[in-house]
Amino acid sequence: MHLILTGATGLVGSGVLDAMIKDPSITKISILSRRPVPMANDAKDPRINVIIHKNFEQYDSAILEQLKDANGCVWALGITQSKVPKDEYVKITKDYALAAARAFSSLSTSEDQPFRFVYVSGEGATQEPGHFTAAFARIKGETEVALAEMSNQLRTMRTYSVRLGGVDASQHDAINKYVPDPDALYRVMGSVLYPVIRTLMPLGLAPTDIAGDCLVKMATGNLDDKLEGPGAVKNGLSWTLSNKAMRRVAVR
Repeated sequence: MHLILTGATGLVGSGVLDAMIKDPSITKISILSRRPVPMANDAKDPRINVIIHKNFEQYDSAILEQLKDANGCVWALGITQSKVPKDEYVKITKDYALAAARAFSSLSTSEDQPFRFVYVSGEGATQEPGHFTAAFARIKGETEVALAEMSNQLRTMRTYSVRLGGVDASQHDAINKYVPDPDALYRVMGSVLYPVIRTLMPLGLAPTDIAGDCLVKMATGNLDDKLEGPGAVKNGLSWTLSNKAMRRVAVR
């Protein structure tokens, strides 16, 4: 099993990479990154190939050749809306993901062995925005819809949009030294709010070890028969899962 990962230096991506490394069924891990990935370097795992890739809107033949036998991808590349202008947020959140999905769709020509594209969305995303819907929720929802339409048209790809809640790495020792320094708001949430949520509403959080393992299993197809249920919506060959649905599936 050969999987692709993006966003490997981020919070979610670090959790996904740890899950990939721990999964013996994965024989090759191709990481697309603008810069070296310290966690991958330290792992010294021969299965890992870090491909330095500068333009996430284009995939030439040399890149696709390195990915030619890939079975799936976890798209964890993203950024907080407050850190960039709106047009840059749209490019990173939506345009990059759709460009990659189009390119990766060529990696499979069989409906029986489809390529699986797992998109890390966010809780609050909506495919039915209203007048006052926040920009991040609308843009992520638009991406979910476009991915679903793509998979339903191509038939050789399955897409999964997973709306993670509060991403929590506090209990995930394996990645703590690699995650980026959080902004002030995340520090406050992590030290004050998250402990309360863990006690009162644990299903509102997305622990990086649990989420990472779940996202990887989706990309391998090992959860296809377990997705149906509360919080999971199927649209043809595409699924959209809430954070609670992710937690429900992950503990099965």
